[in-house]
Amino acid sequence: MFLAKVIGKVVATQKDDKLKGSRLLILRPLQIDGEKSAQLVAGKNTVVAVDSSGAGVGQVVLFCQGSSARQAYGMKELPIDAAVIGLVDKVEAFSEEVYKSQK
Repeated sequence: MFLAKVIGKVVATQKDDKLKGSRLLILRPLQIDGEKSAQLVAGKNTVVAVDSSGAGVGQVVLFCQGSSARQAYGMKELPIDAAVIGLVDKVEAFSEEVYKSQK
């Protein structure tokens, strides 16, 4: 599993029939920066992932890639390589809170 921030949406009017009705999001993976004073920082790459969690732009999510993405509920038959599997409420690292949702 990985952390990422949702930075956008993808609309594809023509796609594999198995993907019809699926929400596609653009994710920017996040990582912990620093060993003593931790903070979440964005990586340079982006990932398109299928979302069944109802994530929105600006939210931090958990996602998985590869064959693990197809293990998420309802994803087994989909031709995907990444899936959003959770909405993040809080992240703590090195005994510090580095992210808290603005719910």
